[in-house]
Amino acid sequence: MSQDSTTVPETVRKLSGRRRREIVAVLLFSGGPIFESSIPLSVFGIDRQDAGVPRYRLLVCAGEDVPLRTTGGLELTAPYGLEALSRAGTVVVPAWRSITQPPPPAALDALRRAHEEGARIVGLCTGAFVLAAAGLLDGRPATTHWMYAPTLAKRYPSVHVDPRELFVDDGDVLTSAGTAAGIDLCLHIVRTDHGADAAGALARRLVVPPRRSGGQERYLDRSLPEEIGADPLAEVVAWALEHLHEQFDVETLAARAYMSRRTFDRRFRSLTGSAPLQWLITQRVLQAQRLLETSDYSVDEVAGRCGFRSPVALRGHFRRQLGSSPAAYRAAYRARRPQGGPDGRPDRPERADRTERGERFPGTEPVEPRSGEPSVMSMRRSAALAAAHAVTGAPLGGDRHHGHGGHTGHGLPVGHGIGHGTNPVEPGKPESDLYSPHLPGQRERPVG
Repeated sequence: MSQDSTTVPETVRKLSGRRRREIVAVLLFSGGPIFESSIPLSVFGIDRQDAGVPRYRLLVCAGEDVPLRTTGGLELTAPYGLEALSRAGTVVVPAWRSITQPPPPAALDALRRAHEEGARIVGLCTGAFVLAAAGLLDGRPATTHWMYAPTLAKRYPSVHVDPRELFVDDGDVLTSAGTAAGIDLCLHIVRTDHGADAAGALARRLVVPPRRSGGQERYLDRSLPEEIGADPLAEVVAWALEHLHEQFDVETLAARAYMSRRTFDRRFRSLTGSAPLQWLITQRVLQAQRLLETSDYSVDEVAGRCGFRSPVALRGHFRRQLGSSPAAYRAAYRARRPQGGPDGRPDRPERADRTERGERFPGTEPVEPRSGEPSVMSMRRSAALAAAHAVTGAPLGGDRHHGHGGHTGHGLPVGHGIGHGTNPVEPGKPESDLYSPHLPGQRERPVG
């Protein structure tokens, strides 16, 4: 469900047996991080009726018969076991200790039974891995911490992972991104159950915004799964990253891999969880992002050096993936940098400053930031990664409701809005252009 939506799910599942909608069970495991574990305890376990927040009844349940050790060596004692899940209308799994370990079978059985009996199942951060292991995310859209999204997509290919979202509401199964996004999802649940006023009152008590705009894009790292570098497709991906300034499409990549387009698409998806077309567009956008941060090129020049045939194409893809125009992104990035360099000269080159004011240069269009542009939180990107390990891309989520509605995922086909010649070494150009996001996805929407 979109954060901007005021609707509720079309169908409300009937609870069976002793389950009550006001009862929230939190399922804890040993080794889980204490912050994520504490989020549902704070949201649903404290009586804030004096602030206008309806009360939930909280059941803290141990998901396994071992001491519940958490961050810093703390040991917790849960007052209930798995049997208490039979009374809950909502079951929250706030975290899982390791994305490489399978959850306890007894806990998975309890979750499946709760879902079959009409309970709402919620996975915060790595809790999505527990839901996926129980089969509750099969064929559904979901999200998790961006750092673990590729692993979730690869391990559970039937899950439509979208690491752009802060949270995804698929009706009776909900998932969130990492850490603070768990608060966003819990507030969303309160809003769904009791309305915007109750959620707003709770947000004020927690001193957090009732609705956060944007998604995880601004926090994405370029780190990649180590196992990808050994795959034969890594050579093709390395070539693509080294030639982003040139015009080529997915058919070109398939030919370099000596595969048909259909085989290449299937192989690429099985390896990365991402559609090759969207992966390629995302690489070009990320390259543009870095050039805007580290070079003096105008937006028109950045478009050409990233393989876009026009600045219009760049602006469209840039806004869809990062929620801002290129000019506004550059202005916000530089506003957060020191105003002077080591030699005392201004940190903002005069040419770039004139470009952002809209002044013309030979062969360029005026670029003016639009009023009301959103601020973009961004740090200077880390050093370039080895090309053989640079495989993944931004996903195109499904057609269900997602945790924020700012990105449609539509893009122009490679070859329409992408292209330009060589990229000679010039002053102001970064030393390396090899960047790749850690962003898998399963489904490709129509682009155009």
